[in-house]
Amino acid sequence: MKIKFVIFFLLVFIIVATSFVEATKKPIPIKFIIPNGWPQPVYDFKANPLTVEGFELGKKLFYDENLSVDSSTSCASCHQQFAAFATYDHDLSHGVNNGLTTRNATALQNLAWQKEFMADGSIHHLDAQPLFPLTAANEMGEDLNQLLKKLQADVTYRNMFLKAFGSSIISTQNLTKALSQFLVMLVSSNSKYDRVMRAEKTFNLPERLGYEIFQKKCANCHTEPMFTDYSYRNIGMKLSETSFDEGRKNITHLSSDSLKFRVPSLRNIVLTFPYGHDGRFFTLMNVFEHYRNNMVVNPYTDSLVKNKLSLSNYEIGQLTSFLYTLTDSSFISNKKFAPQGYNITPSFKDIH
Repeated sequence: MKIKFVIFFLLVFIIVATSFVEATKKPIPIKFIIPNGWPQPVYDFKANPLTVEGFELGKKLFYDENLSVDSSTSCASCHQQFAAFATYDHDLSHGVNNGLTTRNATALQNLAWQKEFMADGSIHHLDAQPLFPLTAANEMGEDLNQLLKKLQADVTYRNMFLKAFGSSIISTQNLTKALSQFLVMLVSSNSKYDRVMRAEKTFNLPERLGYEIFQKKCANCHTEPMFTDYSYRNIGMKLSETSFDEGRKNITHLSSDSLKFRVPSLRNIVLTFPYGHDGRFFTLMNVFEHYRNNMVVNPYTDSLVKNKLSLSNYEIGQLTSFLYTLTDSSFISNKKFAPQGYNITPSFKDIH
């Protein structure tokens, strides 16, 4: 009897001692590398230091369907790595209960340089961004308190939060910080364009001509190296007859912001179709046709495009060649960003 008693206390001691060691062991830091020539990120890494443990926890959360109310939908359901973390081939994102959202899922890349989120800029911090899809009825549909209870009941998550943040008590703050640690590491900076800029490769003739056309006709909004200036612009799209989404106006309530949406990055653009806030443009050619023929000019149409864009078929061909150079094959096939044991089979290979 005494032996059993001693064994019991030894086991309790081992468990308590192990927990104490895990709680006091410092997480392994990750250095965030800024690509040469890029500006300083805007994300506050001092408030949320990157660690191996935080990154791995964020990745597990990102791919976990149990975060949704019916365990059917994860963040990765709408943000697929082979599509540069956008939704491949779907105009609108799909949510729980076979529902549809009202917008096309944007690509998740280079988020450390982004100040506002959503196509209308309604979220002002990356740490707050996940709370919207997690709780939106047509996305993941979960109650936040219920989600925290689910995570708290999972011993694996308790241990991972303990290692990442020094506490097994799972809070909203540490939940979103963990997701942010994964998301800010999604840096796409190794396309052929980037290698040309680093003098490691050269453009072929159509790519070079396309780059020159891009600099003349597109670069004012799609500013290098992010290929977006993060502004909100009305580009002459008709109001959707199904969602009636007025974009930035929904946030500011200003008529002048009607149908303004954030300028999307053109990085990995070939992989992130369909295009537009609601996926109305299925191909790049549809986008070019919009700008040269199909725009609906109104008093709030952006001054840079209110006269439409003069684009010949020849120029479109060269521009398309250049846009292909923005595909970052190493980004979409990087196993570091894939769930453990996930077999990455990219749909697009580096053809250059």
